[in-house]
Amino acid sequence: MTDRTHIGVGLVSVGWMGRLHSRAYLAAAHHYPELPVRAELVVAADPDAASREHATDVLGYLDAVSDYREVLSDPRVDVVSICSPNFLHHEIALAAIAAGKPFWIEKPMGRGVAESREIAEAAQAAGLVSSVGFNYRHAPAIGHARHLVQSGALGTVTNVRVAFLADYSADPLGALTWRFKRELAGSGVLGDLLSHGADLAQYVVGPISSVTAMTETFIRERPLPTGGAASHFSRGAEDAPMGTVENEDYAALLARFAGGGVAVLESSRVAVGPRAQYVLEVFGTKGSLRWDFQRMNELEIADDLSGYRTVLMGPGMGEFARFQPGAGTAMGFDDLKTVEAALFLRSVLEKQQYSASATDAWAAAEIVSAAESSAASGGWVNVGQTTA
Repeated sequence: MTDRTHIGVGLVSVGWMGRLHSRAYLAAAHHYPELPVRAELVVAADPDAASREHATDVLGYLDAVSDYREVLSDPRVDVVSICSPNFLHHEIALAAIAAGKPFWIEKPMGRGVAESREIAEAAQAAGLVSSVGFNYRHAPAIGHARHLVQSGALGTVTNVRVAFLADYSADPLGALTWRFKRELAGSGVLGDLLSHGADLAQYVVGPISSVTAMTETFIRERPLPTGGAASHFSRGAEDAPMGTVENEDYAALLARFAGGGVAVLESSRVAVGPRAQYVLEVFGTKGSLRWDFQRMNELEIADDLSGYRTVLMGPGMGEFARFQPGAGTAMGFDDLKTVEAALFLRSVLEKQQYSASATDAWAAAEIVSAAESSAASGGWVNVGQTTA
């Protein structure tokens, strides 16, 4: 029998992502039986009483509280998942660092590059491992794509296309939640979706050095929410008073990689048609590849002039074998978060950084910041560098 270290988990915010974190911690024990650690769900914080009840009655937390500070001060808590709205990330992450608690935080980590840099540098200074929710990295097809690029199988990378197109805000009656307010969310689709695309481009190909960008807000007013609506999918009443959308619905970037090659990155939260069409294409002098999250377990590869062939992910590719026995039986979104949870727990146990870190989130924020500056000036902007 494997001797296991028990790690107490504290959760801040019991929304969709907080519930997913919780399930992922527990699932990690099933899919990574050799990992000598077991997560215990100790305490969850949420100001909403129904969410606190869900945390104890459904998710299995021992306790639930209304104030996140009680999570951080609880001696049973060894790690913290921060799944709150964007405007609370900075405050809670710095408090977790001050309490000496390794943290798993969703992106965008800060409302801008200043907050993201401060969190990353504070975690580095404290010697704490961290994890950031760049879950698309963990798709086996993305791992295989990275291998093909780094092994030289595609030759020299010439150009990359990234398109993260979604429809979650396409309804003009979608409520004006905190996500549309700059003070609360920071940027709009740049931080919410394009940060994922920028991370994938850098993870697979290499650092982005400069960008030029344009942004646009297509739905400029939305109905004010009723009843505390706060999700992507909340809908306002047709006769509700309207409020101003303060951040962008759409962004398009041209980018240069530090090692050579160029990229086009595009993202929309109001695209009618695509539901979650998150695409990465890499073109090289010897071949190319194409991946779409909507067909997550497939990778299209062209390594000669006869066109693309579709490769189904299977055992031997990334973490696939931990979830399914053979190609054709698909992994899902939740499985990617389980991989993330396992990497975070291993990082905490071994005090080494295995998962995407706060510094990776800072790097994505630098691209978002450069894009915002470029959209305002109309010129090329160098991407700020991070310290590992």
